[in-house]
Amino acid sequence: MEISQFIIEDGLELIVFLWIVGYFIKMTKIVKHEWVPFILLIISLFFTPFKLGAYTADNIIQAVFVTGAAVLGHQFVINGEKLLK
Repeated sequence: MEISQFIIEDGLELIVFLWIVGYFIKMTKIVKHEWVPFILLIISLFFTPFKLGAYTADNIIQAVFVTGAAVLGHQFVINGEKLLK
């Protein structure tokens, strides 16, 4: 399976955007780290349908997929670094 089967091409840009936003949220230390995925989901629920053109059920699902890919990708990097040490 490829990620393109689940997330459309415009959503890939949003994954990078969410990853950067999540990084800055963590660095500011305004909220606990546990809340970052929820904040990213809220941001994604706004920006993803906006970027894709409409607030439809398919675009809302894309928003959840985009957030999941961003959070999961970040966890792979974090845990991969720990395994390599």
